[in-house]
Amino acid sequence: MNKQQLKDFRNHFQLQVTSEETTGRISRVTQGLYDIRTRDKTYIAQLSGRFHHQVESSRDLPAIGDWVIVEPYDQDEKALIHKVLTRETLLSRKKAGESHTEQLIAANINKVFIVTALTEEFNLRRIERYITQIYESGALPVIVCTKRDLCSETEDRLAEVTASAPGISVYAINNLTGEGLDLLENELIPGETIALIGSSGVGKSSLINRLLGEERMTTSEVRSSDNRGRHTTTHRELFELPNGSVVIDTPGMRELQLWSKEESSDAAFSDIEVLSDKCKFRDCSHDTEPGCAVQRAIKDGELEESRLKNYFKLRRELRRLELKEQYGTHRTNRILHGPK
Repeated sequence: MNKQQLKDFRNHFQLQVTSEETTGRISRVTQGLYDIRTRDKTYIAQLSGRFHHQVESSRDLPAIGDWVIVEPYDQDEKALIHKVLTRETLLSRKKAGESHTEQLIAANINKVFIVTALTEEFNLRRIERYITQIYESGALPVIVCTKRDLCSETEDRLAEVTASAPGISVYAINNLTGEGLDLLENELIPGETIALIGSSGVGKSSLINRLLGEERMTTSEVRSSDNRGRHTTTHRELFELPNGSVVIDTPGMRELQLWSKEESSDAAFSDIEVLSDKCKFRDCSHDTEPGCAVQRAIKDGELEESRLKNYFKLRRELRRLELKEQYGTHRTNRILHGPK
């Protein structure tokens, strides 16, 4: 635990522990085992039996970035995790599949870098999903566009991203040469923690190597067929950068199923919310009503129709998620679709 991390811990968590307790931060998660960094050393840790017994949901389990209370044992080489300290922020998603289960991604983060390639992987609708979930976490989103050297339409695509991410900083970088990295480094504040998320092969590991100033992360060469690298990160890991900030790498995501509230989409689609306030009718559905400011913006070329469609899609998805959490799957289906 470096000086900046220690200062961050004291500011946020000192009231939750006693002077006799050993505290540390989870720096790596691999198949139920945790690396815990304390002020003096790193422990390989697992949950205590009592902790296991008290777990009621996946949210109760430790995540990378969590501050925890541990008890060293085995000649001070290993440790048991007894408690997760109250989190400042938590980034999560719905676990892939049909189960209604939350999957934790990272805790106590200040910013999330959405890493997306400007090549074939480029997808505005996916970026909007990431932004929605990040706002729900309590962290701030930042968009990092990689592989600018492989894109012939860099400026056009950056303009599209900016239009789909109002108020969010957008950067374009070249991991091979470091072009654009100097501007991105302004987002690295000593003592703050940043998580990286994005699809496989977009260059997250290469970016971390650049920020670290050394080759710590394994990377794969880009395939000439689709300009994508192979997925190399299989676990979550925390790294301390030279300036005292912290970055968390995460495995690539095939999909991001939202785990948030319907209101989370308001921040991600703030431009639509602002336009909605100008509609003639307060309950405007932004379809065929007269005096609809949203439809007028689409007609005037100020708003993409596909963005409005994705806004409605995500709100329906979040509404269904809230109902499932409140009533369960079967009753939610009856509410939304009526009895069969």
